Amino acid sequence: AAPAHRHGLAPATVAVAAGRPDRRQGAPVNPPVVLSSTYVSAGVPGPDELLYARADTETWQPFEEALAALEEAALPALVYGSGMAAVAAALSLVPPGGRLVVPRHAYQITLGLAAELAGRGALTVEHVDIADTDAVLAAVRGQAADGAGTPAAMLWVESPTNPMLEVADLPALAAGARATGTLVVVDNTFATPLGQRPLRVGAHVVLHSVTKYLAGHSDVVLGALATDDAGLRARLAAYRTMHGAVAGPWEVWLALRGLRTLALRVAQSQRSAAELAARLAAHPAVAEVRHPSLPGDPGHERATRLLSGYGSILGVRPHGGVAAADAVVDAVRLWLPATSLGGVESSLERRRRFATESGTVPEDLLRLSVGIEDVEDLWADLSAALDSLGGR
Repeated sequence: AAPAHRHGLAPATVAVAAGRPDRRQGAPVNPPVVLSSTYVSAGVPGPDELLYARADTETWQPFEEALAALEEAALPALVYGSGMAAVAAALSLVPPGGRLVVPRHAYQITLGLAAELAGRGALTVEHVDIADTDAVLAAVRGQAADGAGTPAAMLWVESPTNPMLEVADLPALAAGARATGTLVVVDNTFATPLGQRPLRVGAHVVLHSVTKYLAGHSDVVLGALATDDAGLRARLAAYRTMHGAVAGPWEVWLALRGLRTLALRVAQSQRSAAELAARLAAHPAVAEVRHPSLPGDPGHERATRLLSGYGSILGVRPHGGVAAADAVVDAVRLWLPATSLGGVESSLERRRRFATESGTVPEDLLRLSVGIEDVEDLWADLSAALDSLGGR
């Protein structure tokens, strides 16, 4: 069962109830979409006065309040024009020349931006196996053979990782990083706030590609950050304003509407993902399946202990290598060959079709994002594609 929210409401209830207009006779139950770039203003504006839509709008605020409630953040979240805009804002917290510790497996464009910043001398990057807690904390400490070292400026965590589904010991990593004064940023896109709340176990900033599970319908591109630290929030808000990393009001309204059904969508997709993982593990055409629900999966123990659910993403490697993986993608009829994830529709792709994907991701790895369709229909389509491999 999902843990109760700190105000006594279950997360599924928070997703529905948070970010609503004040109750009064005749008031709408949903916040309106306000399409205005500027606001009436004379004299010196007050600290909370709306002035210009690049800085703040009343259409952002309900979504930001709702996400903060789900993540149990003490301050409103911040919505950005894309997940990568949020990533860029978070990375801006690394001081010039500071060291960034990142997972070797993570969203490829996050790693690409970190590499670009390193190439310009803005920071240095150290890659780690995020599941190896001792190695990660040694990297955070910057520990040399003599025990001396300079702590990292930031530890970036994905858990589960994209696309390898490694599970981090997030409480241990956050505690160890905080002890060295290292900022901890957690990309919580895969787990969602229903699966884990990184701020509650010591993270400084939590990030979401709102495009994925939060909005949930593959129709918007948005990102978000949440923090309990007023100073960090002010810096992240200033980055959004100064860099123009802003979201359109209509997209944010759609994301809030999608958020209302988050718990239902995640529950259905997680159930189906676990069932499909078990069936795939027994299929003769499958060489390997990654999903934390499987007892033999490397992340199973930690996911069982630390997460409220095993997630809706599968990693599958068919026998026959790259040719077989591409053949599966070509053969499915219900599953959509597409990138991205977290929508109501099920999709799959071979991740190494992108030259920018991490070189340690297997060439034949298929990443499957399980949607909310009937699991028997999903299985019929997927198993027929696998059966068609024949002697590959």
